[in-house]
Amino acid sequence: AEIVSDYTEEQLADLFFLYGELKSARRIASAIVAARAVSPIRTIEALLNVVRPLINRKQEKKELAQLFQALRIEVNGEMESLRLMLNQAVSLLAPGGRLVVLTYHSLEDRIVKSAFKKNENPCTCPPSFPVCVCGKVSRGTVITGKPILPGEEEMESNSRAKSAKLRIFEKCN
Repeated sequence: AEIVSDYTEEQLADLFFLYGELKSARRIASAIVAARAVSPIRTIEALLNVVRPLINRKQEKKELAQLFQALRIEVNGEMESLRLMLNQAVSLLAPGGRLVVLTYHSLEDRIVKSAFKKNENPCTCPPSFPVCVCGKVSRGTVITGKPILPGEEEMESNSRAKSAKLRIFEKCN
């Protein structure tokens, strides 16, 4: 309720686009801001009354799930918690230790992939420099260039496994 009531139109649009991957993020944000100027949006039902007319009927279930996913991620600080956890976990690994992360949606996977790559190659020197002068050293190696995906049998027996991706990072010795 606080997010829907207090965020600016731009903040709402960014939230719905970034965390919900909603193509109609700007229209939804605009409608929310217009509706709350008339009457506060304090319930899910009130929010649904504002956004339902703006979404594709054939994709209603998916788009509403994306909208509420975005709100949940923001309320819980999920992406920031994931970033912090990854940096702390790599620091806590013993030499040769491995960090294995299983993600269930593309937002999480992008953060994990990026954090692993940054820990593998933290150099901030411009590519035109012949040698590294920033002094940042690799903390380890990304073991999985591409994520490990579930097999056909696992996807058949567990539909939730379809979106799962597993990535592995190993700390330097």
